[in-house]
Amino acid sequence: MEIKTAFKSGYSEVNGLNMYYEIYGQGDPIVLIHGGGSTIQTSFEKVIPLFAKNRKVIAVELQAHGRTNDRNQDSSFEQDADDVFALLRDLNIHKADFFGFSNGGTTVLQITIRHPEIVRKIVLGSALAKRNGVPDWFWDFMEQAKLENMPEQLKTAYKQVAPNPEALQTMHDRDAKRMVHFKDIPDENIRSVKAPTLIIIGDKDIILPEHALEMHRQIANSELAIIPGGHGEYIGEITTLDSNFRESTLVVPLIEKFLDKKQD
Repeated sequence: MEIKTAFKSGYSEVNGLNMYYEIYGQGDPIVLIHGGGSTIQTSFEKVIPLFAKNRKVIAVELQAHGRTNDRNQDSSFEQDADDVFALLRDLNIHKADFFGFSNGGTTVLQITIRHPEIVRKIVLGSALAKRNGVPDWFWDFMEQAKLENMPEQLKTAYKQVAPNPEALQTMHDRDAKRMVHFKDIPDENIRSVKAPTLIIIGDKDIILPEHALEMHRQIANSELAIIPGGHGEYIGEITTLDSNFRESTLVVPLIEKFLDKKQD
């Protein structure tokens, strides 16, 4: 029988949003930021209990995702970064580690660029910083994005938790539009990242190995890990799960070793 990890949840009024969060465990804080089209659970359900054994885990849902409402304006990674920063201030968190997956990784990068004072260490899971970081077909796919092509697991998960399940279309459209108009993060911004950084991708990821390597070279205090598997398989993201799933394949020990390592 699966044992559920106890948590507390709440909402915070942040920049015109009623932003949802969950807090698990005790200890040094780590903030988890989900991928596009996702909820806290679809990205992180498998890893939260592991992180929560030793840390305070703060997981959030961004604009139009899951239980957080839409503010009736386009989504941006910069705005998401500012929203997370404001939420943490509301929760009296002044310094934290951050782990973002996929779009959440791009948001973590923006938090580190825009609000470095709140960042201790960051983990970028399958994060995109440049348009050439994914194959050309990705942009064609986004141009043609339709709700019916969204993974069923993500649609079901949204409907299970959203106050208004009909707003699924809004979430989809916000995410698709943001990616269609995605602009490269300038090199000087990436190089400005001083926080110790762990970059993770799968060897069959949407993110190209060359892109992860370029980020690793641009972020002076960074490490790079390429893990066997697809996009999010290394954290048990919901669309990657099958009967062969084993907790032992998750990268939590790798991340914890990085976070616990003393800096020179």
